[in-house]
Amino acid sequence: MKKILFGITSLTLGGAERVLVDIVNNLQANYDITIFTLYPNGEFEKIVSNNIKIDSLYKKQYKEMTKLEKIQVSLNLLFRGKSIYQSKVKQGNYDTEIAFLEGPITRLFANKNTKTKKIAWVHNDISKVFGNSIKAIIKKRYDRKIYSKYDKIVFVSKDNLEKFIDLYQSINKEKLKLIYNYIDAENVKEKSTLNIDTSFEKDKINFVTVARLTKQKAIDRLLKIHIDLLKNGFIHNIYIVGDGPESEVLEQIVKYNNVQDSFKLLGKRDNPYPYIKNADIFCLLSMYEGYGMVLEEAKILDKFIIITNTAAREAVQNYKNSIIVDNNEEAIYNGLKDIIEGKVKYEVSNNGNVYDNMEILDEIKRLL
Repeated sequence: MKKILFGITSLTLGGAERVLVDIVNNLQANYDITIFTLYPNGEFEKIVSNNIKIDSLYKKQYKEMTKLEKIQVSLNLLFRGKSIYQSKVKQGNYDTEIAFLEGPITRLFANKNTKTKKIAWVHNDISKVFGNSIKAIIKKRYDRKIYSKYDKIVFVSKDNLEKFIDLYQSINKEKLKLIYNYIDAENVKEKSTLNIDTSFEKDKINFVTVARLTKQKAIDRLLKIHIDLLKNGFIHNIYIVGDGPESEVLEQIVKYNNVQDSFKLLGKRDNPYPYIKNADIFCLLSMYEGYGMVLEEAKILDKFIIITNTAAREAVQNYKNSIIVDNNEEAIYNGLKDIIEGKVKYEVSNNGNVYDNMEILDEIKRLL
């Protein structure tokens, strides 16, 4: 039985993390699988099959570390990556090592091991994921060498693959492969029926988004637009399911503008699906995206969807119950306003979106 190692920053609530758990749970009968995380005790660890081993580099979650500890971690991964790999990863003698997320885990797994097949997974627009600072520019240039060390590089959207090629033109194109995200559709449907009080107001339009609260997801922009819509008499509610580094700042802005009753930061939810199912509209109005796994989940639950024009447009290109707006405040404002005013009809059928899981799993098996 082949020994496979998947690496990811942690198994906290997130799209890539959810995809990874679904993949390994469905492959565990055919492979000896280990998940290697930098940080332990992520929420998704509890739904990983008992047959799958989980190993973590550190003993604390990143958010539990002091500022000094975080600096030490960054320095260790930067300057001691080779020795960490030799002692913590290579000793497992894996047939295949898969860095399942951009950033530190991809740099760590790039260390040399001639006996092991190396695969990197890219979930985002690699040209934007690290920002535009001097530090980000250095990372992008450094990662050109990092990605060249992998045997295969997998992308979850065509857009992200094309952006990668534009950025790293010298990398062998034969290494690049497109595999859309795997989703356990039946699990999504089942969990959406659980009796959870979403507290949606039936006399108002309720928008919901499920996202990690980071700059990428642009929840601060959505909040500003929400406040402007209310000032102009367009009444609605927005519910945000998720947590992250922007949560404290967002809470302060919500409180300062006294919109606690209409812009609701719900925090982490182990089961976000009843919120998606019971809302009127699902929105993902990010600055940039990968394929947007949560959009597939919203489609499975027959929701009307509004998104910004990012790589996520691939997820709704054949889904009639959706609109794509330009990636700026004015376009988002007008898109939400048209929905609130009834200019955009959002009744959907209950046929359920068909998602070809087996084909995607077969592609992954061929890759391994």
